Amino acid sequence: MYIPKANQENDLAKLFAFMKANSFATFISIIDGEPVAIHLPLTISQQGESIICHGHFAKANPQWRVIESQSNLVIFSGPHAYISPTHYEKVESVPTWNYVAVHAYGRARLMHAESDAPQLLRVIADLIAQHEPSYQAQWDGLPDKYRDGMLNGVVGFELVIDKLEGKFKLSQNKTDGELHSIVDALSASPYEAERATASYMQAHIEQL
Repeated sequence: MYIPKANQENDLAKLFAFMKANSFATFISIIDGEPVAIHLPLTISQQGESIICHGHFAKANPQWRVIESQSNLVIFSGPHAYISPTHYEKVESVPTWNYVAVHAYGRARLMHAESDAPQLLRVIADLIAQHEPSYQAQWDGLPDKYRDGMLNGVVGFELVIDKLEGKFKLSQNKTDGELHSIVDALSASPYEAERATASYMQAHIEQL
């Protein structure tokens, strides 16, 4: 990912928190020389210095067959907003876009129901706990035949990240006056994504 120095974010704690907060990610691999992608809910955990993603593919999706043999790219996208040049002090200005994104790279280890049922069940339980904890009792009460069928229809994975890139493009190269003008405008927006972008910008201003 192209990242100008002003927009580069290397703080592991910030990147980890962002990934957890935006865990519906785009998982990209290469099949026969062509990029392929799937959008997946993931759980994100940290073990020492390592960040680990867990999730599962539909078994019918051929992408899972290649993810152990290559480095995969997982993209975590956050809020974004159009930035009008009317906020800038110089007339010679153009529009831009502010956004936050993290790119994670790594190889995956697969989990199959036939050989790794306990680990695969843990992946599913963690996803349930993250999104709807109350559903766990319903899942546990389903007939074994039905649950086994569901497990056999997916392939789980664990991806240990070996490279992280964080881009927080938040008008860091602008003056204080321009920054505050943008934050005020986005904070008053009727659109949630623009207000969320303003929150990231405000957090950056408070760290200056």
